[in-house]
Amino acid sequence: MEKSGKKFTDVLDKATVVANSMHRDELLFSYKGIPYPITFCSPESFKALESFEARSDDVILAGYPKSGTNWLRQILTDLIAVSQKKTPGSESSASDEDLEEFPYLEVGDVEKYERMTKLPSPRFMVTHLRPENLPKSIFKNKVKILLLIRNPKDVATSFYHFSKGLASFPSYDNWDDFFRDFMTKKMPWGCYFEYVSEWSKYTDKENIMAITYEELKENRALGVKNIAAFFGIPLTEEELQLVVDRSSFQSMKKNSDKTHGTFGNIFFRKGGVSDWKNLFTEDQNEKMDKVFEEQIAGTKLGKKLKYDLYCKA
Repeated sequence: MEKSGKKFTDVLDKATVVANSMHRDELLFSYKGIPYPITFCSPESFKALESFEARSDDVILAGYPKSGTNWLRQILTDLIAVSQKKTPGSESSASDEDLEEFPYLEVGDVEKYERMTKLPSPRFMVTHLRPENLPKSIFKNKVKILLLIRNPKDVATSFYHFSKGLASFPSYDNWDDFFRDFMTKKMPWGCYFEYVSEWSKYTDKENIMAITYEELKENRALGVKNIAAFFGIPLTEEELQLVVDRSSFQSMKKNSDKTHGTFGNIFFRKGGVSDWKNLFTEDQNEKMDKVFEEQIAGTKLGKKLKYDLYCKA
């Protein structure tokens, strides 16, 4: 992931400069009823994305914002390196960096998708999009997708702190205001509950593997082993241990100056479970419990989240 660090920070730096000259109300735009940050996405790029031609050997990581996609991005990047007989974290040449694109599929200019036709396989992509807003070719070509989900209370808590640190997202004076917007579908990339509900319709597909942030925290080695098996990547014990060690929160935070530049502390804050208990009031707990029960508790992903274990006070 180090080699793509400059590409990553360049995009964030440019977005921050633009966002600093904008009013808070101008930072989001709506596309097909969902809010997106205008400094990262555009209606034109979304239109161009529709005709993007996926390859059957593409590798896709999908997850709602602040579900741990940076963590899984590290793991998948390292696993791809292992599959190519490369050492995870080894420096690449300048020409390799020139060929790279910012990994988030929906972030970039209109010409990005044409440039991606020249990228060697396997192409690695990350997305926060709901399945119905992804290119049809992804499902037609049965591209393997690792779907990451995280309990909604920790997602909201992480998103709140993240919004305070990143100029491209609307910031909030207090947690109560943020919670209100989180529960009324005003977040960048849309409503968490709708996201999980829509992806739940796809979990039976053989090309989709769902994993929770919490189960990966419980047993990272087993999670990495299962992810590698899903993508057909053989691992020696030494390779498995290397990927596991490099993906610890402490290791990634320590290395964040290379991977995320000055944004490292924003992207790597705590990396834990149950931080929501420091913010949620009793009333907010009850409100989220009710919405979870009504919208996703009965779905396959809802059950996989183990809500009673991780989200009950």
